Amino acid sequence: MQSPEWEERVAALWAELDNYARDDFHAAMQKLCAEPPEGTADADFELGAAYDSTGYPQRAVPLYSKALETGLEGERRRRAVIQLASSLRNLGRPDISVAMLTDERGRGEDHLSDAVDAVLALALADTGREREGLSLVLAALAPHLPRYQRSMKNYARALLEKPATSDEG
Repeated sequence: MQSPEWEERVAALWAELDNYARDDFHAAMQKLCAEPPEGTADADFELGAAYDSTGYPQRAVPLYSKALETGLEGERRRRAVIQLASSLRNLGRPDISVAMLTDERGRGEDHLSDAVDAVLALALADTGREREGLSLVLAALAPHLPRYQRSMKNYARALLEKPATSDEG
């Protein structure tokens, strides 16, 4: 983790994203991310996220990968996995996205678990596994509903069961 002051400036820049032209936002993030020593995982992640959030997933992928390889930790690590998997899906590699996010689901649950499942559902749909994706979305949504939680969890499970086939014809 970087200095609290750097973290505050990064958060402030993100809070102003919609007030920047895309190239100006990139330039401001590049300037901030040049402050820590080169190869700093947090800076690589933030710069990757800046490109990703403004429609350049192809620029984000190598930065996310580098950040993960150089030891990104904590919440940023989990966010990098989610965002890298999403970018790869958007770039036509949903198979890699599914593998990454399936592995990430096995690392435990936290406040980002629903995001993992949402992106995994999209990647599953892109690989022709729509029922599995819908099951994940329903299971993630169920706890947030004011009613019908039990029913939605049951429907989510039922989607994974193979539909009954008939031998009659």
